Amino acid sequence: MRRICVFCGSRPGVNPAYRAAAESLGKTFAERGIELVYGGGNVGLMGIIADACLAAGGKVVGVIPRALLEWEVGHEGLTRLEVVDSMHSRKARMAELADGFIALPGGLGTFEELFEILTWAQLGFHNKPVALLNCEGYYQPLIQMMDRGVGEGFMKTENRGLLLVEDNVYALLRAMGAYHPPAVGKRIRDEKQL
Repeated sequence: MRRICVFCGSRPGVNPAYRAAAESLGKTFAERGIELVYGGGNVGLMGIIADACLAAGGKVVGVIPRALLEWEVGHEGLTRLEVVDSMHSRKARMAELADGFIALPGGLGTFEELFEILTWAQLGFHNKPVALLNCEGYYQPLIQMMDRGVGEGFMKTENRGLLLVEDNVYALLRAMGAYHPPAVGKRIRDEKQL
């Protein structure tokens, strides 16, 4: 993979392990020649991963909506900062640039970005790997909720399998490199017709 998009918090979180994970991921991208694509901010885990990648000699492309340029403090030291007109444009552009996606810990924005890109994968709009770096078990409740969605009949097992989960940067990148997308078939059918 040439470029990976990372979704992550505009806050650093309270656990120092989140900062360490962002720094490790950014540095690892640089070492492996993987370009970081992210939301363009200079705050929270967003700024931390960008700074770590740049400090290790990597390339970073930020994509930020004009309305958030001041609020999220657009990063001025990036390889390239693209300013777009909306959140929708931001997500579409990041998806266009990336060969895969990783979510680090974050809040509502991170959750929303993760689930939208997973939904696009489910619908066959892309066949790129989507992954969680489950730092300190941060995403365990979300993983359990997805498993429950399968158990309760709201999700197909293969759609649950669209989300790769690891707690180690190197294992996560290996899993993403080995990812083979499932065949996209008919997504919804009337179970009574079977």
